Amino acid sequence: QVQLVESGGGLVQPGGSLRLSCAASGTIFRINVMGWYRQASEKQRELVAVMPSSGSTNYADSVKGRFTISRDNAKNTVYLQMNSLKPEDTAVYYCNAYIKTDWARPMSAYWGQGTQVTVSS
Repeated sequence: QVQLVESGGGLVQPGGSLRLSCAASGTIFRINVMGWYRQASEKQRELVAVMPSSGSTNYADSVKGRFTISRDNAKNTVYLQMNSLKPEDTAVYYCNAYIKTDWARPMSAYWGQGTQVTVSS
């Protein structure tokens, strides 16, 4: 069993910063991609940033230059540093990871429960 537990969401004023964390725990053999998605009210879930185990990164155009994704592989944790936040960044942010629980099993996608980020004055 694998769990992804997010933390760090909250209410922040426009221009402010937040740091999200997501820790994977349970039976983990290998983690490949870890990333963040978000879903605003009445909108589809969208990619925010992803980071494969190779260390490369990919960001949505809307967050480039403002958000930074990073990983601590020793802790099976991914972070999202969000700066210069805008009201349009308001959404539920979900952690995602592709994990092998055993050498014989394929990679499977896992999701966190989501953490609310609200940017408002």
